[in-house]
Amino acid sequence: MKRPSVLEVHNLVKQFPVKRSITSQDKVITIVNGMSFNLIEGEALGVLGPNGAGKTTLIKMLLSVLTPTSGTITYFGKNFFTHRSAILERVSFASSYVKLPARLTVRTNLDIYAQLYGIPSQERAQRIEKYLKFFGMWNLADRETGVLSSGQMTRVMLAKAFMSQPKIILLDEPTASLDPDSALEARTFIKEQQKEHGIALLLTSHTMEEVTQICDRVLVIKQGNIIANDTPRNLAFSVARTRVIFTTEDPSALASYAQMQGLIFHTSEKSIIVEIDEQGIAGLLAELAVQGITYTQIAIHSPNLNDYFLSIAKESV
Repeated sequence: MKRPSVLEVHNLVKQFPVKRSITSQDKVITIVNGMSFNLIEGEALGVLGPNGAGKTTLIKMLLSVLTPTSGTITYFGKNFFTHRSAILERVSFASSYVKLPARLTVRTNLDIYAQLYGIPSQERAQRIEKYLKFFGMWNLADRETGVLSSGQMTRVMLAKAFMSQPKIILLDEPTASLDPDSALEARTFIKEQQKEHGIALLLTSHTMEEVTQICDRVLVIKQGNIIANDTPRNLAFSVARTRVIFTTEDPSALASYAQMQGLIFHTSEKSIIVEIDEQGIAGLLAELAVQGITYTQIAIHSPNLNDYFLSIAKESV
């Protein structure tokens, strides 16, 4: 059965006025330029783009922090602007760049937040303990949030986002302040919670590994426009082929074969790199064995989202 959309964005535009001078006419700059997309129930949707592409502006409009210049936002089949309060009861948010009230303790901040979602007292306490323990923050539950490090604050924000068990979570670069080990743990937690509770995620990130691990589908934004909408794998393979690296004392035989077959290759003193479609690797290796062409080592490098991101960063819109 086809899963329904829980979020639909249609022709969304956000413009900001720019003051020029007393004598000259003001102008506007367009940050989000007619975006349209949907988020499916239980799906993890990534949003990629260079700085200034419009990612954070989009998130702010999806949270009603900013009002769109034009276009519509629909959650659960209801217009966001006429059902804002009811919708936000089912939507949560976390960001590495947003802080909680500094003079309140971690426990108090989370308790107040849980009360806003109508979670009963005993259950609030259980969920606060559960999520703080997972993120290694239980020993800091009674510490004021103002003295937390950026990494500790990020963990608290993730606990806050999942504690209400919402239907949709918007994550704006959620692991940007974490060390690599903690970031990996957080990504694993996000994916497990998403699958367990059927949560739909919309995630912005500059970490290609993070998007690949978490997201089912990716929107690529450049200068306020969506320029691609596909799976991480399809995007990666759209700009590069698999590279098979052979280490050999004499690459000339393999190079001659690659040239004869019309393959793209690059040679160095003791290696040769052959670019080939992934499904052709097994056939290539079998044919090399038949031809008696030997090598001492092989490595296979598949394209990834980083290849795609670097490619589109070099292009003009």
